[in-house]
Amino acid sequence: MVPLLLLLPLLWGGSLQELPGFELRVQESVAVQACMDVLVPCSFSYPWPPRYPSYSSDELFIYWFREGDRQYDDAVATNDRKKQVKSETQGRFHLVGDPRDNDCSLSIQEARWSDSGVYYLRVERGRNVKYSYREKQLSLKVTEKPDIQFLEPLESGCRTPLTCSLSLACGQPHYLLFSWAGDTLDAMNPDTLHSSELTLTPRPQDHGTNLTCRVTLPGAQVTLETTVQLNVSSSPCLSAPDAPRNLRISLSFRNNTALKILQNASSILISEGQVLQLLCVADSNPPAQLSWFWGSPALESTPISSTGVLEIPQVAAGDGEVTCQAQNPLGSQQVFFSLSVQKGLPPCSCETEEQQGSWPLVLTLIRGALMGAGFLLTYGFTWTYYTRCGGH
Repeated sequence: MVPLLLLLPLLWGGSLQELPGFELRVQESVAVQACMDVLVPCSFSYPWPPRYPSYSSDELFIYWFREGDRQYDDAVATNDRKKQVKSETQGRFHLVGDPRDNDCSLSIQEARWSDSGVYYLRVERGRNVKYSYREKQLSLKVTEKPDIQFLEPLESGCRTPLTCSLSLACGQPHYLLFSWAGDTLDAMNPDTLHSSELTLTPRPQDHGTNLTCRVTLPGAQVTLETTVQLNVSSSPCLSAPDAPRNLRISLSFRNNTALKILQNASSILISEGQVLQLLCVADSNPPAQLSWFWGSPALESTPISSTGVLEIPQVAAGDGEVTCQAQNPLGSQQVFFSLSVQKGLPPCSCETEEQQGSWPLVLTLIRGALMGAGFLLTYGFTWTYYTRCGGH
């Protein structure tokens, strides 16, 4: 009964402990950078019954299998031409030695993340040698550090997007699990910490603390991580960099402090000789350079003013177009209006596309009617009073 129990591991194709005569010499833990090549030296020995000559016609086959696979599954590398090889390792996993010399060295080319895992060697020769080396196995770890990207320095109280990425030059698609860890994330919803993107609002006390991004490859049980130290600025939060927008022009006259905001492509009608003051404002970060031009600004044209304020003294009769341009490193925006200067108009008259209505005339007529009615009522009351008093 005992001999049968000793033979069971051989019948199962493996053992939890190497049997006498079976020995494997291999580096048990190997790390390789993603998309790089690695050579894993390996040698083995196995018992050959004395009654069989060493030159027996039984061919020696060796197989590298992935942990969890059995001998009837596809191998990752083998010298057995009748054995199927996994499609994901075919052409990249090679036996580089001669198994007849007890050489089981394994070459791995363009290592992929999915290659990470545990592998074991199996040897077969004839009907007498069928053995899997389970006690000593090859643990392969394909490494690549994630990269955390964000704008620095972080500004206290300012929402900042962060991105964690893992670049694999091999170009093979992978399903990756992301997670974030750090003291600055304590108050955040845990559901938001399992994505490659994170929006962080740093606090002053977060300065100098660590933020970690972890990337896990399911199945291979491999987790890579990168940690950065946060540099939080105590300066007030500024808006995110942006191209000029909301560009607008305000108009006034020297003797009138009221400003009129002009829409783009407005038409302004004024009298000759008036002094026109214009103000141009834009929202942008960093602040935009404001310039004024006669007409539409052409390439390398010279502005008539390089500030946000433009004063046109004693405008002469004629028509023209005035343009304000706002520009910063992120873009530019323009707004313009048409200016018509005519002779004979009353001083300080200004009309835009919004035409003046007849309401002032109506109000004048109503006011006159009310004044006339008041006069008649006063005269009537006075006449009545004196008439009655005179009767007594």
